[in-house]
Amino acid sequence: MTKNTRRMLAALTCFGLVAAACGDDEEGGGTDAPGTTAGGSGPATTAGGSGPATTSGGTGTTTAGSATTTGGTAADTTTGETVDPADIETDIGVDDETIKVGLLADLSGAFAPLVTEITEAQRVYWDKVNEEGGIAGRQIELVIEDTGYDVPTHLEKFEGMRDEVAILGMSVGSPHTAAIAQDLVDDNLIAIPLTWYSGWADPDFGTNVFETYTNYCIESMNALEYFSKNNDVKTVAIVSFPGEYGGDGAAGARMAADELGLEVVYDGTDQVVAPTAENANPDQSAVIEQIVQADPDLVWTSINPTALGSIMSGAIGQGFDGLWSGNSPSYSFKLLATELAPLLDEHYIASTYIATWGADVPGMEEVVTAMSEAKPDLPVSDVYILGWTEAQVTRAILEHAAENGDMTREGIVAAANEVEVTFGGLAPDQTWAGEPNDYIVRESYLYDVVLDEYNEASVSEGGGSTGSELLEGPYISDLAKDYVYEGPCFEPTG
Repeated sequence: MTKNTRRMLAALTCFGLVAAACGDDEEGGGTDAPGTTAGGSGPATTAGGSGPATTSGGTGTTTAGSATTTGGTAADTTTGETVDPADIETDIGVDDETIKVGLLADLSGAFAPLVTEITEAQRVYWDKVNEEGGIAGRQIELVIEDTGYDVPTHLEKFEGMRDEVAILGMSVGSPHTAAIAQDLVDDNLIAIPLTWYSGWADPDFGTNVFETYTNYCIESMNALEYFSKNNDVKTVAIVSFPGEYGGDGAAGARMAADELGLEVVYDGTDQVVAPTAENANPDQSAVIEQIVQADPDLVWTSINPTALGSIMSGAIGQGFDGLWSGNSPSYSFKLLATELAPLLDEHYIASTYIATWGADVPGMEEVVTAMSEAKPDLPVSDVYILGWTEAQVTRAILEHAAENGDMTREGIVAAANEVEVTFGGLAPDQTWAGEPNDYIVRESYLYDVVLDEYNEASVSEGGGSTGSELLEGPYISDLAKDYVYEGPCFEPTG
């Protein structure tokens, strides 16, 4: 191991407790969130509250979301007539003055830095909506619970809000959301997941889990075909965490390699040791050795930033000179503030689901302006886009239910199955109408990591950049275009 590599690993160990926010859960369930983590800000508190599990009033407006209202009345999309807010049918979570939206958020566990920023974006969004009149004359009240990224706690917090909220605007974690999937159906309750497992579109499993963006499996297909065509990739090494995230990403990579005629020279599915708060930088030497010996053109990862840093710096330190990429949770632009930055600049291409902070798309100005005005001291981060667009999904569903004159749980589920949400270029448009194979999102984005473009700044300072340069996106490969969805690419056993 070279002196520079040892220095990089030391820096990454310090970074580990932040980047571990994209790591595996304690039960090996799999990583679920994109690697653009926040910088170690700790548990978030709700607006006006003192702790993570408090209730917050607040909301905001959207340029994306086809079902929009103007505060006082809701338009009936079938008849063209307006619906008096007082005449809208309601039940759990909706009264004459408020609509309660639940967020099952990890604000103190493995994903806290990431989810804290996503939650802040949701607060800003909903505050803005409330200031502009709310939805159907009602104010949005956020009910935020800290799950600690722990499945039993997730279940406990869900039990506490399942008879209180009209919709779950966030549910963090694949095994966590899977644990409540049947309860959601039983309760006629919708959840917007902060996880991109391909199982959510399966009508036998994720009926009331309304996924956003593409899934890990298709993301892998898109990237491998892109690299095959544009980077002359012919051999691939696959490394992943165990569980829904790693298994799903690795399955998509294997499927793509088979279809494209690429040789998988090392399949390290489930072989990466997931970092934890107790062991931020576990030994990855076995995986590093296999990558160096296999010498692939591309290493495709379904891991997290801490593991990426250890494995990438270790392999390059031993002479490996190939290309690196992976599912979105593998990478964090925060790594550009560490000594790994030159290696990422030279070797890494990032895959993700959204436009990055400051991208030249119609919907970005609203996000930047609102975040700058409401939270001027927050650092620039791509994940605000995730929080913003997921809030837009919730808003569009609720507004469409109001237009239909039915904001009962059943009416909200019906509205979700009818609505189309547009994001103004922040992400591919979304609908859940019809059959899963017809509506699953197949587009993703590929960005070159450019160190010279990275510029740390607060959102109010302007000019901040996460160091990404768009290569392709929204991009859909021929493989993804022709892919017939029949269920999850990966199904956990046991």
